Amino acid sequence: MSKALETFLEASEAKIFDQSHHKTIGFNIAQYDKKVIEGKAQFSNLELARTRAAARKQKAVDNLEKYLIEFEANFIKRGGKVIWAQDAEEALKESLQIMKKANAKTVVKAKSMTTEEIDFNEELKKEGIESIETDLGEYIVQLRNEAPYHIVTPAMHLSKEDVAKTFHEKKQTPLDWTPEQITTYVRLQLREKYSKAEVGVSGANFIVADAGAIAVTENEGNGTLSMSFPKVQIVIVGIEKVIPSIYDLELFWPLLATHGTGQEMTVYNTLYSGPKQQGESDGPDEMVVILLDNGRTNLLAETEQRRALSCIRCGACLNACPVYQTIGGHSYGTTYSGPIGSIITPYLKDTNEYKHLSYASTLCGKCTDVCPVKIDIHKLLLLNRADFITKGLTTKTENWVWFFWKGAMLKRSKMDKGGAKLKNFMLKQFFKKQWGERRDLPQVAQKSFNQIWRERKGIK
Repeated sequence: MSKALETFLEASEAKIFDQSHHKTIGFNIAQYDKKVIEGKAQFSNLELARTRAAARKQKAVDNLEKYLIEFEANFIKRGGKVIWAQDAEEALKESLQIMKKANAKTVVKAKSMTTEEIDFNEELKKEGIESIETDLGEYIVQLRNEAPYHIVTPAMHLSKEDVAKTFHEKKQTPLDWTPEQITTYVRLQLREKYSKAEVGVSGANFIVADAGAIAVTENEGNGTLSMSFPKVQIVIVGIEKVIPSIYDLELFWPLLATHGTGQEMTVYNTLYSGPKQQGESDGPDEMVVILLDNGRTNLLAETEQRRALSCIRCGACLNACPVYQTIGGHSYGTTYSGPIGSIITPYLKDTNEYKHLSYASTLCGKCTDVCPVKIDIHKLLLLNRADFITKGLTTKTENWVWFFWKGAMLKRSKMDKGGAKLKNFMLKQFFKKQWGERRDLPQVAQKSFNQIWRERKGIK
């Protein structure tokens, strides 16, 4: 058993019986579901919008190199810099070089899952650089020394009482503070950091090839402030985020808003196309975009599973998934949790270590139903499982069990051999552990349906 699987099972076991967790998650997702119904009302033909978005993203994925090079050329024309990072180590190395050159002591960060993916904050801490999350949810989980719980809503697992308690313990604020009071406090704390920080860091929701720009979507204004005050800007973004044209945003922005938070449109949708130009009074002096691979080309090499690169990180599949709702985001032990994370993580990280995630699904198909870009998520999970078998990543015990099972299932005479006693013994020997401690193994009946049918018909 891999270390990641062991951790996953332990964390899942703890969360499954945590009634407080279920209550909080249930409430938060119920609020999300209500808003999504309202947001979808803006589309006269949602299915058509989803189909077009799926086609545009598929085109981008199939021509990834072409559009990334087009973006690079257009971004450089406006004075920006582009760095291609093969893995997390290269991305961190390049980022730290830029910060050291800028004599950075403080960094303000807009919400970014790619920086979580490469352990950005931890690396900066080792170098003595203060890295401050400016998204309220990210700020809260940073105070708690936790990873984001959800790819869109980092603090989804916390109630307002949990948040008040966190600030009371970490910042000595009154325990009975309301969400409005806490938000005001955080806003005042961050204002000073924006003006003080030498470097601003963000991710990107989209890389716009023909405009040579990155598009950032947010609701709090923190992203805009993080990208406005510091003189040096760094954007760390996965290569799969590219879209062909600026005109695609009129399709993707509303879809992302509705499926991500239930809004018709998020509050701030900003395009950044390079550093301050001649004659402009605002903007950074230097802007660098780091295009991160970090295993994405492993997924790109897969004929079918590459469809997962079309994901726009709306989080809808997480909110729909019964497994995610039961075990929570932290149990996955990865940056990208839920159904989409279960597909891509084995390619972004060690496949053998994280292959278990592709089995953490009921295959109910709801994740596929809610995906705004029509990724067949449950189908891709099955394809992952099939590939793990083909690549020899299953245990010998499992292989032998299914070998004999298949042999018995293909021939009635073999299936009927041994009787119920032997079959129940075999089930107990080989399947009890997998079935789980809290479930009773099914009992094979003394007579099979075939035997009963033959007896009733008088067939020997």
